[in-house]
Amino acid sequence: MTMLYAQLTHCIGLNDACDSLQLHSGPLSAVRGATPPSRNGLSHAGKKRKAELAEKLFWAMLTHLQSLSPGFGHGRRGRGVTHRFRRAIHIVDSTTIELIARCMDWAKHRRRKAAAKCHLRLDLQSFLPRFVLVDTARHNDAKRAREVCAAVLAGEIVLFDKAYVAFDHLFDLFLRGVFWVTRTKTSHRFKVVKRRKISDPKILADEEVVLAANGAFEGKYPERMRRVRELVEVDGVEREMEFLTNNMDWSPRSVADLYRARWEIEVFFKQIKQTLKLADFLGHSANAVRWQVRSALLCYLPLRFQAWISGWAGSFTRIFTLIRSALWQHLDLASLLKICGTAGGSFRALATPETAYFPAFQR
Repeated sequence: MTMLYAQLTHCIGLNDACDSLQLHSGPLSAVRGATPPSRNGLSHAGKKRKAELAEKLFWAMLTHLQSLSPGFGHGRRGRGVTHRFRRAIHIVDSTTIELIARCMDWAKHRRRKAAAKCHLRLDLQSFLPRFVLVDTARHNDAKRAREVCAAVLAGEIVLFDKAYVAFDHLFDLFLRGVFWVTRTKTSHRFKVVKRRKISDPKILADEEVVLAANGAFEGKYPERMRRVRELVEVDGVEREMEFLTNNMDWSPRSVADLYRARWEIEVFFKQIKQTLKLADFLGHSANAVRWQVRSALLCYLPLRFQAWISGWAGSFTRIFTLIRSALWQHLDLASLLKICGTAGGSFRALATPETAYFPAFQR
């Protein structure tokens, strides 16, 4: 509870969290008789109490919320590529969390820098995380690819950046019946086996390729892959990009659109890093950092659920700030969000042409 409170209020330290809860000990006791923690007790819990507790609580809470509202967490079908493919689409990526090198020796990955890395698999339909791994930033992303994608089922789609490309892992996904889409690196060498016909002017090439016999990755993916080259507009400038997939039936435009949908995970990272407390940490140990990252995701889940059941049309940042401002007030949350939400009714009815005149002039 203290870690969730620190997320919602952006406490700047252990003393801030403990003193604030001590000042509100009366309302706090109404939550199953909870009592404010001491600073030493909270610090010891961050070091010794296993962070897997927050992860187990996340999945238990998701199951409970889905039992209350079965539609929650099962997808936002009917928009974009999620409507077109009608199957589970997973996005895999990582975000780096900068730390203080002189305080966190366990996270050093350069001479004067320290950082933790959060590897995440996001469900594109529900926009909820399905796997989270918090580790140091010194390891390559490709080394964590198998662990992040271990629970993906046959027939589902995985999208990931070229940092996660490991051809032995891609071949393992192929054998499991999982479709994947990624980008090629300049170090990849391919031999073109077949060229497909193209009709879209944005599509420059659609080819079936195999790994080159004299390349560094020879023998790691013995089957054919598909390489699509397209002109993609980035910041108003068209750039040539190469996409790689194991699906031979999709149109080349669908391959490019799938990879374009990978940007949604960057939106998710932006939401949690700009609203929740992931810039400063209450503890310096590896376990304390894992606790804070997992508690941020644990705080994200009920906020998303409240937005779901309330039909919230505003941004995630605004619902976060509204709940934070009313944290110690006894209010009905659904009514609060309805009052503070966007204007209801049709916008054409909010103003009529006959009222748009200046008082000094006749109609």
